[in-house]
Amino acid sequence: MDDIDPLEQALHAARALVLADLAARDVAAAEVVSMVEDAVTHRRWWVEQWPEGITYVAGLVAQDVQDALLERHGRWPICPVCSSGDPHALDVEPELGPDPHWVCGKAGVVVAPVGGLT
Repeated sequence: MDDIDPLEQALHAARALVLADLAARDVAAAEVVSMVEDAVTHRRWWVEQWPEGITYVAGLVAQDVQDALLERHGRWPICPVCSSGDPHALDVEPELGPDPHWVCGKAGVVVAPVGGLT
């Protein structure tokens, strides 16, 4: 049995986590899935250049998709914690680190791990 390449495993996991969050918020249209694929392709190159960054891939793909959505569709994911004021997006924390979570920067509250939005 062949061993699974850790890079491919990390990229597939990142793709699955971000797609789960998109589906949970009903934003997983074909165009958005293409944004995920573009982000995964970009991060494949990035990790090939810096293999030590493999544990950061899920958070980076989530941020890449969030940035692409902001440019084309608006903020995502909208914070479910703050009920007053202007709607704002959750942030990925840590920005560059393992075990990324969606966080409300205004309230300082962890909402869910990346891949765990409901």
